[in-house]
Amino acid sequence: METKNNPSASPSRIKSSLTNKLMKLFTPKFIKFISTTSLAQFFRFEQLGTTYKTEIIAGVTTFMTMAYILVVNPRILSNAIFLQQSGDLFNQLLFTTAISSAGATALMGILSNYPFAVAPAMGLNAFFAFSVVLDLQMNWRLALTSVLIESLIFTLLILSNIHIQIIKAIPPSLKHATVAGIGLFIAYIGLSGVPEPPTLGAGIVIASKATLTTIGSFKQPATLLSVFGLLLTATLIARRIKGAILWGILATALLGWILNIAPMPEKIIGLPEWPKDLIGQSFTGLSYLTPKQISNFVSVTLTLLFVTSFDTIGALTGLGQQAGYIDENGELPSANKSLLAGAMGITFGAILGTSPSATYLESASGIFEGGRSGFTSTVVAALFLISVLFTPVFAAVPAFATAPALIMVGFLMMSSVQKINWNDSAEAIAAFLIILTMPLTHSIAEGLAIGFIIYPLIKASQGLAHKVNKPVYFIAAISMFHFVLNS
Repeated sequence: METKNNPSASPSRIKSSLTNKLMKLFTPKFIKFISTTSLAQFFRFEQLGTTYKTEIIAGVTTFMTMAYILVVNPRILSNAIFLQQSGDLFNQLLFTTAISSAGATALMGILSNYPFAVAPAMGLNAFFAFSVVLDLQMNWRLALTSVLIESLIFTLLILSNIHIQIIKAIPPSLKHATVAGIGLFIAYIGLSGVPEPPTLGAGIVIASKATLTTIGSFKQPATLLSVFGLLLTATLIARRIKGAILWGILATALLGWILNIAPMPEKIIGLPEWPKDLIGQSFTGLSYLTPKQISNFVSVTLTLLFVTSFDTIGALTGLGQQAGYIDENGELPSANKSLLAGAMGITFGAILGTSPSATYLESASGIFEGGRSGFTSTVVAALFLISVLFTPVFAAVPAFATAPALIMVGFLMMSSVQKINWNDSAEAIAAFLIILTMPLTHSIAEGLAIGFIIYPLIKASQGLAHKVNKPVYFIAAISMFHFVLNS
């Protein structure tokens, strides 16, 4: 055979450059992780000034703040992902949510050594279920294939260092605005909505036909408990009590159970169903692609790529700033590894059968509690694994108990506005629009897109177009394409 006689065709000769890059990224870390005798040494506790106790408290806090995803994600996806009727795969989706979150979060912690948690993204799960599957009538298996393909494209962009160049090109003021915008976004989530599942908010701010939003009703017991939790958490933070956010969540949930405002767990252990009908379905999705769906499939894939890319960059920048990781050059060390962990988390989730994942903004709550290393992430990952055994307990933690934590984290992140260069009109206006539009559009990606379009336009109007880094123009063009594509 020709292959046998051709040395260049041997397995050792045909390894792709992408495979080599992945091996370089993972092999040293994996070997070090297996061989190290001290987790504290591996996660660099001494250099980061942290301890096991601090990291564990941070991990538990982050998990408790985002544990709602265990119930909310399968509830949302159940509207679109089912066999015979809506909800018949709920238990499988819950298991998939927990396992995909655990895997992606552990990867983030081990690979990047950052205290960031990863799970199916709120907003993207709704887009997947309602816009893609229900509105466009796209088979859910094909939609999962779209998620898988965009994650692979995302990975290629990261391995080619394009994303790193983008992060470096972003002006510092826009990075600080991203932190503040994320803070307002988190706080808005905590304040808004009806305080009943599956919504996340406390009901302090609710929808209004006349004014779009208005103050909620304090006759609602759940809203009153959220106010109690907010006051308690704020007091604990002001007094610098360690674990303030976690104690606020637990105290508010416990009071809600005692007063019968939220149902107590019916049982302690409840093992979800193995996701046999979900695993691997993203590999079969193309068989459901029809000529009429080709344009929709391409559009959905590009939209998911845009949103996951900007959401990931925005979240990493914001959380990195909050944790003090951003260096004097305005860059996030190990950003490539963090981005890669996020991209591979999306791939992992697509294979298991869930919508795209993202680095969770709620990680800021653990960062506030002192989490500084990837050990915080491994604690979160472990709790996600354990959660599949104690689903009834975690599902019983009501939204009104976690809402105060989101509001206070938003408050803490707003301090970044002090670092914005308000004397530069182009940076200041773009930063302001980022901060304003993130919560109003309920999207990190939309806020960033608007800011990145406005910034180079104003610079050009000042005759300073040459001062704008070239990658920013590329981002602006992609942002405009995104709005045209989705208009």
